[in-house]
Formats: sequence, structure tokens, C-alpha cells
Amino acid sequence: MLPGGVFNTKYESDVAILRTKTQWFLLALGIVLLFLIPLFAPDYWLSQLTYIAIVIVAVLGLHVLTGLCGQISIGHSAFMAVGAYAVAILTTRYGLSPWACLPISALAAGLVGLIFGLPCFKLKGFYLAISTLAGWYIIIWCLKYDGFSSVTGGFIGLPLDPLTLGGLDLSSRSALYCLAVAVMIVAAFIAKNIQRTAAGRAFVAIRDNELAAEVSGISIFRYKMLAFFIGCLFAGVAGWLWAHSQLRVNPNQFSLLDSIWYVGMIIIGGWGSTSGVFFGVAFLKLLEIGMTDYITPWLGDMLTSIKLQVHVATDIVRGMVVVLFMMVAPRGIYYLLERLKIYYRLHPYAYWAR
Repeated sequence: MLPGGVFNTKYESDVAILRTKTQWFLLALGIVLLFLIPLFAPDYWLSQLTYIAIVIVAVLGLHVLTGLCGQISIGHSAFMAVGAYAVAILTTRYGLSPWACLPISALAAGLVGLIFGLPCFKLKGFYLAISTLAGWYIIIWCLKYDGFSSVTGGFIGLPLDPLTLGGLDLSSRSALYCLAVAVMIVAAFIAKNIQRTAAGRAFVAIRDNELAAEVSGISIFRYKMLAFFIGCLFAGVAGWLWAHSQLRVNPNQFSLLDSIWYVGMIIIGGWGSTSGVFFGVAFLKLLEIGMTDYITPWLGDMLTSIKLQVHVATDIVRGMVVVLFMMVAPRGIYYLLERLKIYYRLHPYAYWAR
């Protein structure tokens, strides 16, 4: 629903993402503020915000695969590992430029995603989730296997050199933050426009009703494979960013629990919404920071007889929040905000529709 007094006179205006000058101004202001954060934020928060930006890039890929196409994947962190190890191996073993490795990391993750997407063509729901879980175990096992340790580094992993661009050192926290935010903005722009293309509409048709989509002439196999490829491309880029933010990669950095939380972020943010990815990732990560740094230590001081483990308490609370959203607001934060916006625009005839 458009604001009062706003109407479209051209088709291009009708399909535009941003329709008013106010929306363009707010978007530009938000981007400028994002890049001004390093001027006053401490290193701790720069690290946390960099991590949030990297996870957003990864979850945008899961948004295309799961949110748009309906192919549930709980092995997404393994495809991040493929992208991270691709840049680590190519730079340390073969001396390739890390910038040249960026598209290679994305393509490597996308191709591996295609390999594991092939047997998933005939699977749905729970069975599809279990097959992607098997994919996570296979990829992580290959990274840890002693027979491949001469290439992957085994359990120890591989170090990376600090990222540079010409003579500019990009290894500082502020520079890495700006790089991660820039990649995140580009990834969000691409993901938002994917769902507006013919392929994106085919993804949504498959998600909503696979049989009806097939009867309509949509190639189910082709578009499912395309969704796996695109989703894993984003994960490969996120893995490239992660590798340079840590300057070392090892298999333990890409846990199965991370993949599960990525799905939880989509649920909390809003299934099928690009904006919901931002809401879900920020909500769960800020909840984790609040639990880890403030609430759990405070409870530990008050309840000395109960020895609270920070990571266990944090995971319990995050799990409860995901379940609560599934019960109370299954469409996520984005759609709650949409209902609030419609309520405001209909005032004084507003009502809280269900």
C-alpha cells in the first residue's frame, strides 16, 4: 500500500523498489551512516558488526534457496567453508591474488552446491533437510581428512596473509568492516532483484506449489539447481570475507549449529523477504551479544549455586526465541512491521488486520 497522495503513472514506477524521494533519501542516509560507524565505534563492536555483515551475505543466499525456492538447507555453513578454503588454498599454496580468488570462491561454492543439489531434486521437506545435513558432514570430513591435509591443512587449517589493495592495507578492523558492508550492500541489491526476475518468480512458484509450477511449464529441475547454485554463490562470497576477517581457516569455524541458526534467522526475519534477512541476523546476533556479555554473567552472579555456561544459556534462549516466533509471529519481523505500516497509513480508519 502506497502512502497517501502517492500514485504511479508509469510501469517502471510501479515496479520500482523505492518509489518516493523520501525513501531514496533515507536509504542514502542509512548507507552513509553505516560507513561512518568506524569513526566512533570501538574495535569490539566493529568486529561484531563485521561478523553481522558477513552472515547477512551468507543468509541472503539461503534466502534465495530456502526463502524463495523453498529448498530447506541446514548445511549452508559448509558452503561458506568451501569459499573460505578456496581462497586460503589458492593464496597460500599457489600465490594467487586474493581479489582474483573472490569470483573463484563464489564459483567453487556454487559448483559444490550443484553437486549436492542433484540428489535433492526428488526430495522435499524433512528428507531434503537431511540430505543437506549429509552434505555438511561430507564437506567438513573432506576438510579434516588426513589424506587431504597437505592441501587443506587438516584440523589445523590454513593461515592467510592480510588483505591489501594496491598499497592500501585492508587488514584493520575498520577497513574490513567497510569492505564487508560494501559487499553486503551489493549482495542485498542482487538478492532483491533476483526475486523480481523471471527466475525469481519461478522460484516462488515452486515454493508455493511445485505441481502447479510444473504444470505451468516451469522446469523444476533447472530452477531448483539454479537456486542451489545462486544460494551457494552467496555463501562462497561470505566464506571469502570470513577467511580474510580471521586470517586463518579451519573446519571448526563452520559448525552445523551455525547452519541451523541461519535458518532460524530467516524464520525470525521473515520467510521470503530480503529485508527480513537483515532483521533476523541482527536480532539473533544482538540477542547473543546481550546474553553473552550482560545477562548470563549477571544471572551467574545472582545464582551462584547454579553454574551457568554462557554458550549453553545463550543457545537455549535463542532456541526459545525461534520457537516463540514460529508460534506467535510465523511470518517474522518484516511482516509485523508491514502490518504496522499499513495500520499507520490507514489512520484514522486503521484496524489491526490478522
